[in-house]
Amino acid sequence: MLDQEPGGWTNLFPTKKSLLIFILYIFLSINHGLLVKISQNTGTGSYNYNVISAVLLTELCKLVISLILFWKDNPLKNIIDQIKENKIMLFLYMIPALLYCFYNNLAFVNLSIFDPTTYFILLQLRVILIGVIYQCLFKKRLSKIQWFSLLLLTFGCIVKELKIDEASELRSFSIINGILLMSAQIFCSCLAGVYNEYLLKNGHGSEVNVYVQNIFMYADSMLCNFILWLSVSHQTDSNPMQLDILTNFWAMSIVINSAIYGIVTSLLLCCLNSIMKVFATAIELILIALLSWIILGYQVTLQTIVGVCIVSGSVIIYAKHPVTKTDEKSKESSIKYSNNV
Repeated sequence: MLDQEPGGWTNLFPTKKSLLIFILYIFLSINHGLLVKISQNTGTGSYNYNVISAVLLTELCKLVISLILFWKDNPLKNIIDQIKENKIMLFLYMIPALLYCFYNNLAFVNLSIFDPTTYFILLQLRVILIGVIYQCLFKKRLSKIQWFSLLLLTFGCIVKELKIDEASELRSFSIINGILLMSAQIFCSCLAGVYNEYLLKNGHGSEVNVYVQNIFMYADSMLCNFILWLSVSHQTDSNPMQLDILTNFWAMSIVINSAIYGIVTSLLLCCLNSIMKVFATAIELILIALLSWIILGYQVTLQTIVGVCIVSGSVIIYAKHPVTKTDEKSKESSIKYSNNV
């Protein structure tokens, strides 16, 4: 039971709802990686649909969902007044929206380079950066045991990647190019995710309706992706929008999964925090390795097993010393969007 051990599981999951959201977040994240990999053309790793169009359509779905949720409790015409009153927030959200625009598109690129297990493990290297940003922005120092668990998690990631088969995993990309692309994605994820948390907890954002904030984020994200779409259209002879994406089963599955994933992520960060979000992804490693083997046929090597065991150990250590929220007002106002799909 979640309520039996003070300072233990109740710090990690204050309610059964938070545990359910945590599990759903992991499921949707894993599902995204598998769907993207399945949607690739066999042998080439390319896509027969436009990636930017898929991301743009996902943002549109999230915007529609947020408008419906806002409409449920408020007259829809009030959104105009909310925009006028909080136009500064609309501009502030442009920063994380731009970062998530790069993150979401880089996810497709990196999943065409790496197998799902390798991709998820390399993504865990963001742990140290998130720890530093979280500590600086929220002025909440991590203890030695917390830093140890973060370092142990990072070490587990490194163990898995001591050796990479360039021919099969990186194809025409060099190791340096692959690592640079992953580093760029990690930077965007860390900075945008914690920036959102800081924006909502430490300023005017805590007083703005959560659905309005989501609308701001998704609208800004659509604008950023549309600008990216326009820039690509000037560099290619073909129409980059590729409206036939609407008839592509796997592409639409990714769009729907990603839209729900974005909403669930905002709920996760309401119940927990950015650090716990990272460790949710760490747990995914165990499942993604097994599912990649079962569904996609990727081999589970000894390195993978050792790396996953180390990462799991770090999660257990962290579970005994979680970063908890002490400010009740902050807890109530912390729901927000983190679009790291």
